[in-house]
Amino acid sequence: MKSQSRGTPDDRRASTEKASDGIVIRHCHGIPEFEACVRVEREVWKSSDIDVVPIPLFVVASETGGQVLGAYHGADLVGFTLAITGWRARKPFLHSHMTAVLDAYRDRGVGRRLKLYQREDAIARGIALVVWTFDPLVPRNAYFNFMRLGAIARRYLPNAYGITTSPLHGSLPTDRLVAEWHLKSHRVLRILEGKQTKAPVSGKALRITVPANFEELRSSDPIGAREIQSEVRAKFLKWLGKGYTATAFVPGEGGMDYILVQGSRT
Repeated sequence: MKSQSRGTPDDRRASTEKASDGIVIRHCHGIPEFEACVRVEREVWKSSDIDVVPIPLFVVASETGGQVLGAYHGADLVGFTLAITGWRARKPFLHSHMTAVLDAYRDRGVGRRLKLYQREDAIARGIALVVWTFDPLVPRNAYFNFMRLGAIARRYLPNAYGITTSPLHGSLPTDRLVAEWHLKSHRVLRILEGKQTKAPVSGKALRITVPANFEELRSSDPIGAREIQSEVRAKFLKWLGKGYTATAFVPGEGGMDYILVQGSRT
């Protein structure tokens, strides 16, 4: 991989902020580094060509105010985040389309470091909101989004991307919750500062339960998994449609529970 001898001020700052494991987060630049992102994408999702996000989109994101952020261990790319710019209610935001980390680097905080760098870079450019979609039936992602980053969710997209070729999706509809990360909100600041370890649950809050082992069910019992997905979809569409907001993801009696509260909570 061709290394960059020069970079933006953010890149130079990142190079001086190595974690104890030697991993550096910085912007990616140029076709060779975008090719490395696509290689990581292929390894993580194992999709057929039709579903692979191609190099030109990385170029467009980089050149139009989006983000292509890489996690580097030495010269090797071990994870990345791809975000594109959007505009809503006369304000800019980032749609974070993909975040991927190689299996060998999972559970080492790489994903969180990518998101924190994404937040820092967005705020420096006057952007206060980052959104992304995630599978509501993957508990580790839900916990990360709500309890480690402080995101909320007010929208549910049934089969957002269609049936894909990725084995991670198990030929199920790609239902997605839309995470909203309000970068400077009190909720986000409290969570990032480690001041909120438990989700406050009022008596009026609703719970939507999902199995803690859904990823296993997706492969061992695809018919049952599809039924669970349909039930969860119906509940989210009902309550989000009534103005509820998902604000937390906590252990419950039958699995893991989404906590939904009435009204808009940022």
